[in-house]
Amino acid sequence: MASSSSKCGKYDVFLSFKGETRKNFTDHLACTLKTHGFKVFLDENELTRGELITPELEQAIKDSRLAAIIFSRGYAVSRWCLGELVEILACRRTMGLMVLPIFYDIDPTDVRHQTGYFEEAFQRHQVRFPAERVQIWRNTLDAAAELAGEAFDVATGYEGRFVQQIVEEIARKLKNTYLTVAPNPVGIDSRVQDISKYVDDGGPDDVRIIGIWGMGGLGKTTVAKDIFNKYQDKFAGKSFLADVREEKLVDSQNTLLDDVLRLRNIKVSRVDEGTEDIKRRLGNLRVLVIVDGVDSVNQLEALAITRDSFGPGSRIIITTRDKRLLQLLKADKICHLPAMNNKEALELLSWHAFSKNCPNNEYLQVSIEVVDYCGGLPLALRVLGTHLFERSTSVWESALKKWKESQPYSDIHQNLKISYDGIKDDNVMSMFLDISCFFIGMNKDYVMKILNRHDSDTMRLQEQCLVAVDTEGNLMMHGLIRDTGREIVREKSPDIPGKRCRLWDHKDVIHVLKTRTGKEKIQGLTLDLSGLQKPSFSTEAFGKMHGLRLLKLKGVKFTGHYEDLSKHLSKKLSWLCWPEFPMERIPSDFDGTNLVVIDLSHSNIVWEDSVSLEKLKILNLGYCNSLERSPDFSKIPNLERLILEYCKNLQAIPTLPTNLEILEADECIALQEMPNFSKMSRMRELHLNHSPKLTEISGLHKSLNSMTRIHMEGCTNLTAEFRKKILQGWTSCGYGGIFLNGNYFPEWFKYVGKDEVCFVVTESFGSNFNGLTLCCVYSSNKQPADCPLAISVRNKTQRTALLARITYASVPTFCDYEGHYLWQGQLSNDMLCWQKGDQVKIFVGPARRGDNSARVKKIAVDLVWDKFMKENMDDSHPGLYDLKPHEDCSSGDNDEARTSHDASDENLPSKILGFDCTGSGDDEAGASNDLSDGDDEAGAKAGAKAGASNDLSDGDDEAGAKAGASNDLSDGDDEAGAKAGASNDLSDENQTPKRGLAYFCAKLLPSCGKKTR
Repeated sequence: MASSSSKCGKYDVFLSFKGETRKNFTDHLACTLKTHGFKVFLDENELTRGELITPELEQAIKDSRLAAIIFSRGYAVSRWCLGELVEILACRRTMGLMVLPIFYDIDPTDVRHQTGYFEEAFQRHQVRFPAERVQIWRNTLDAAAELAGEAFDVATGYEGRFVQQIVEEIARKLKNTYLTVAPNPVGIDSRVQDISKYVDDGGPDDVRIIGIWGMGGLGKTTVAKDIFNKYQDKFAGKSFLADVREEKLVDSQNTLLDDVLRLRNIKVSRVDEGTEDIKRRLGNLRVLVIVDGVDSVNQLEALAITRDSFGPGSRIIITTRDKRLLQLLKADKICHLPAMNNKEALELLSWHAFSKNCPNNEYLQVSIEVVDYCGGLPLALRVLGTHLFERSTSVWESALKKWKESQPYSDIHQNLKISYDGIKDDNVMSMFLDISCFFIGMNKDYVMKILNRHDSDTMRLQEQCLVAVDTEGNLMMHGLIRDTGREIVREKSPDIPGKRCRLWDHKDVIHVLKTRTGKEKIQGLTLDLSGLQKPSFSTEAFGKMHGLRLLKLKGVKFTGHYEDLSKHLSKKLSWLCWPEFPMERIPSDFDGTNLVVIDLSHSNIVWEDSVSLEKLKILNLGYCNSLERSPDFSKIPNLERLILEYCKNLQAIPTLPTNLEILEADECIALQEMPNFSKMSRMRELHLNHSPKLTEISGLHKSLNSMTRIHMEGCTNLTAEFRKKILQGWTSCGYGGIFLNGNYFPEWFKYVGKDEVCFVVTESFGSNFNGLTLCCVYSSNKQPADCPLAISVRNKTQRTALLARITYASVPTFCDYEGHYLWQGQLSNDMLCWQKGDQVKIFVGPARRGDNSARVKKIAVDLVWDKFMKENMDDSHPGLYDLKPHEDCSSGDNDEARTSHDASDENLPSKILGFDCTGSGDDEAGASNDLSDGDDEAGAKAGAKAGASNDLSDGDDEAGAKAGASNDLSDGDDEAGAKAGASNDLSDENQTPKRGLAYFCAKLLPSCGKKTR
């Protein structure tokens, strides 16, 4: 069935003619056209014609698909005919009306140059009408005569044959070009409507290029067809190019020329010839060209897809899986096609599986499971729905189990594999397989260090729609894409797991370790036996895995001497993730030459004498309660991140490598000795929450220029001098700051209030204003939380409002709910843009309406003059700052400070800027919806703990479970992958299956029998 958005004109053919041909040629042509089934508009009111054509006639022209202009000897005499011609050519330019000139017993050159019979007519017009109008008529005749048409000589021609020739040409031009969209076009209208905004944008002469981008199977072709049907009648020429392949470029060129020009005998034989022909012939035509499934620059170049190749007002639409191609084209808009939400997905599945828009009651639960597995992918829903048509529920369940546990459905796998094949870079292809098997849900930067890859490689995978990066920087992947990656690995050796390059399935891994059949091809292996019956393996099982780069084990037992394990592990190992590591020490002969990340958290390791680990960048020894002193770091010179959190007996960190950037040592309650920080010039983050025995960190104030965040909540014994030094020396602007215990401000703060301060910016003689330092004291109302705070800065003089989301009220789990905590941060005048004399009001409160998990007690502000300040670019999220004009900056100017619970009304920071901060009522969903840009908490939290212990222990499971959508329920051995769906593209509606069977019954079953688009 064709799309409902497809439309045809009211008339097929509009005939423009002079009365002298009415009863012969025109009548003959009109009757023949009607006999052939064409709807013809023929004006019957020639005797009542006036000087101007009627609105009814104008509308008839607009309602027609083609205008046939019958130029006869007397045509130019009639100002009515000339007026019709002007309107016809205008509709050709603006609406894509097709035009066919017919030269009946007159030379086309007489029409073009207004000679012969036309010259006599125009001599009279020049006397009777304004020169401007006459010139318009001349230009219009010239343009019309330039078009390809049909000519007839009464003296020598056969009129009947000529009429038949014209009818055949009209039939060819009006050949139905409407495309069949989909038998069950669920959800198409909303997607077409979104993209149509960009097709409609721009002036009448603008040539616009619009890209439709997304992973395979999302319905890009279906949406593009619907757009083609919707717009094709508005252009002079149109072409939908499907199946554009390298080996058929000449065929595609010929199709484009034929579709647009509708001429016989146009044939190109070489690609370069075709490219020039397209530019020459289509350069002045207003066309709609849709090129579907582009995967290389060569295709775009061959089809001359540039703005200069087509006439004013043209629209070029490209569908592709590769975003980079659209960026190279400098597309005016790149539309990322979203996956279906769960309601749409269930309906589409139902049409194919049950021939109605909802499942039968007994199939509802298993249908929801299939919807989850498909992850909103229309291709998968259509293919699997058709496959399961009229099958029993037991067949549904067994088929679904097979697809999840062993191998995906072949048609879906082959379609999605196209994106992988399109990468054409062995290193990036290998990285994709690593991510799909081991790293879904982990922090991108963490993974890039392990794999020694670059952001450009991740970007390549994102451009191909194979990987996404969520707001917290974690790698996400659609469940079916993940299954495709794993199937690529499995199909290399379907029957012998030991010969595969990567092993992730616990059954395969157990088999390989038990039988010691692992070969050199194995590059990565993961096995988590936590909570399961634990078979024992020999340490010699790794003996032949000389190519092993990635190893993650948890709850795994080995027989024999663990010291021998170091002899068998590959020297190529770059990632060793082994929580609950069974040894107290790393063997002295262990070769960790290529190790980049070591995670031995939750172990009894002591680590007294360090082995040489030159390349090690991340070390996680969190929750190692046997650790009393940190390792000797002299042989780990390039360490960038050290995690020692929850080491309850850790008393001293005597030294640290000067290369260190992040130290995480929260909850080290026995810690009392820290090294001198004066040379820690690269340190960015320091996390020492709840170290009550710490009194100071010598030299820390000398390394503050590199710092972006210091967390020392719960450090209750810090000296006053130490607190003063770090607070006074703080230089970082933007996201981050210093977090301490306490409820008092340093004495140097000038402006103090409860949750608001007002002041006038004064001039400090001979000084430069750099920005402001802001302090905030807060407490927790109920429970530990990280409540996003927003800082509203209203400049009444300049009538602007700045909303800064640069902090949050951090209340750690170990702290007293009733306690008070202090945050200090800075805002640069580069963001504030203040001037002398500006009246300013600053307010701090929860960023989310109704969030009372933390309570602002008081704030203080001090202006900064002639002091070094730097913007923290580590967390430069676009939602960090919002600066908008504010016309009502004088409202609510009550100088009496208000308590923080007043923030729920007009003084809520996000309300000040006119944002809708209403939550959804669902705590989980509300976290992402309460903020003006939807990224408040993500922006405030992003990077704070990204990829901390969760990334280094069993965090791939946990992070994946948190970050992914629920559209992909997979095998339980990889919870991260199981929960990693196409979350970025789907609305909160995607979470509806979690609401249970009753919700779906109430929500969907009453609508049976209705088809939605």
